[in-house]
Amino acid sequence: MDAIVRKTDAFLHKWNVTPDAVDMQACCNLFLSEMEQGLHGKKSSLAMIPTYTSTDFVIQPNKSVIVLDAGGTNFRTCLVRFDEQCLPHIDSFKKSAMPGSKSEVSAKEFFAILADNVEPFIDQSDAIGFCFSYAAAITADHDGIPLVFSKEVKAPEVVGMPVGKSLMEELSRRAYRVADKKVAVVNDTVATLLAGKAASGSASYDGYVGFILGTGTNTAYVEQNSNIHKNGIASTGSQIINVESGNLDLVLGDLDKIFFDSTKQPDSYHFEKIISGAYLGGFSQLVINQAIEEGLFSSEFSRLFSLIEPLNTTRMSHYLEMPFNTHYDLVKCIATEDDGIALYMIIDSIIARAAKLTAVNLSAAVLKSGEGENPRYPVCINADGTTYYKTENLRRYTQHYVVEFMQRTHHRYARFVHVDDSPILGAAVAALSLM
Repeated sequence: MDAIVRKTDAFLHKWNVTPDAVDMQACCNLFLSEMEQGLHGKKSSLAMIPTYTSTDFVIQPNKSVIVLDAGGTNFRTCLVRFDEQCLPHIDSFKKSAMPGSKSEVSAKEFFAILADNVEPFIDQSDAIGFCFSYAAAITADHDGIPLVFSKEVKAPEVVGMPVGKSLMEELSRRAYRVADKKVAVVNDTVATLLAGKAASGSASYDGYVGFILGTGTNTAYVEQNSNIHKNGIASTGSQIINVESGNLDLVLGDLDKIFFDSTKQPDSYHFEKIISGAYLGGFSQLVINQAIEEGLFSSEFSRLFSLIEPLNTTRMSHYLEMPFNTHYDLVKCIATEDDGIALYMIIDSIIARAAKLTAVNLSAAVLKSGEGENPRYPVCINADGTTYYKTENLRRYTQHYVVEFMQRTHHRYARFVHVDDSPILGAAVAALSLM
C-alpha cells in the first residue's frame, strides 16, 4: 500500500493537482489585486459590478413584497413578508417555465408573460423584488439590463432592455397604476447575501458575504463606496459588489491548461473551471486518463474505465461517499486494491484543491470588506449551491482552510449559514430596501 500511495502522491504533485499547489497567500493577493483593479475600472479578470444595493437598512416587518425569481429554465412568483422576528413567510408560490426556455419569444411576449404572473399580486404590494440570474448590468435606479441569456433561454430582443422598467410599461399598458411601484433587480449571488442579512435574527454580524458554488460559482460582498472608482459612485456609504469571481484568471498546472483548452471558452472563467460542479467531473476524467497513461492503474481498470460514460461531478463524488457500492460505475472499474487507493487519492485531492481555492475566494471577500476583525461580530457567509453541499468533503475541507487562513493567519472571523430559498428571500429584502 505504501508504494501506491507514494506513486499517486508523486503523480499528483507533478501535475499540481493537490492542495499543496495552492499558495493561499499568493492566490489571495491575486484575488485582492484583481478586485482592486476591477473597482478602479481597469483591466481585470474580475468585473466587480456595483449593485447600488446597500445592507445598511432595517427590514420592515409585515410588509408584503411581490417576488419574481428567474433562473435557468424556471420562473417563480410569490408574495413574501417578514414578521416581527424577521421570520419569512412565502405565500401563493407558483413555478412556471421561464419565457423563452421552450421556444424563442419576442420582447413583447417575454414581458407579457412576466406581467401575467405579476397581475394576481398587483394590488398587494408596491414593492417588487426580481432575482434575475442571468448576466446583466445593474443601473443606479436598481434596474437590470440583460447582457446575454444562457443557451436555455431564447429571448434575443430582451438583451439591452431594462427588465424592471419594461415590466412596468407592460403593466401600465394594461391600465394598472404603477407610478408608486418600485422594482429592485438583483442577481442570485447578491440575493444570497441579502438572505443572510434577513436570516441573521438576533445574531450580531459585522458584515455579509453571499457565495454560490453550484454548476458555476460567484461571490458578493459589501464595499465602501469610497473604494469604487468607476460608474460615478458617490463617495459616502457602502454597497454590495457582484465580484463575478468565477472569471478569475488562474492557471495552476499543465493539466488545468489542457482542460481549459477543451472547454467552449478556453480563455474565460478559469477559476470556475477549477472549483465548480459543471467542471470538476470533467477535470477528474482528464486526470484519471493521464494517470492511466502513466501506468498508475491496472490494465483491467483502464479497460473498464474506457467503457463508462464521461464523469460528472456527482458520479465522481459518489466514489468517495461509498467506495464499495457496486451500483456506482467507478466502483465497478476497481480491479485491484491499488486501483481503489489511487482513484480515491486522485478524486479527494482534486476536491481538496477546489476547497482550498474556495477558502481563498471567501477570505479575499472578507479581507477586502475590511470587516470581521472582532470574533464576537463575525462576517456572515451565506453559502448556497449543490456542489458546495453535496460534493463529498468539499464543505468540510473549505471550512478547515477558512479557519487556518482567514482566522489563524489573518485574524478575521466568519460564520457560515445556509438559508433556504435564498434567491426569493434576498430579492424580497432588496425590494424592501427601496421602501
